[in-house]
Amino acid sequence: MTNQTLDMCGYACPMPILKTKQALASMSSREVIEVICTDQGSKKDFVAFCNQLGHKLISQRDEGNKIIFQIEKN
Repeated sequence: MTNQTLDMCGYACPMPILKTKQALASMSSREVIEVICTDQGSKKDFVAFCNQLGHKLISQRDEGNKIIFQIEKN
């Protein structure tokens, strides 16, 4: 279940990461945010982001030119 969705289509690095970090700050532990991006570089960025901050990258999928991430806050 997704608690929040963040549409970052059209934004390049580092905006998707920065906005996701801001959104997660206002969420409770174990809540899930879905982030929709078009920046292909965000694939490696979100893996590193989750590894560094301890959040769980539940899924990452491609839908056309969009990449959809589901991240669970630690």
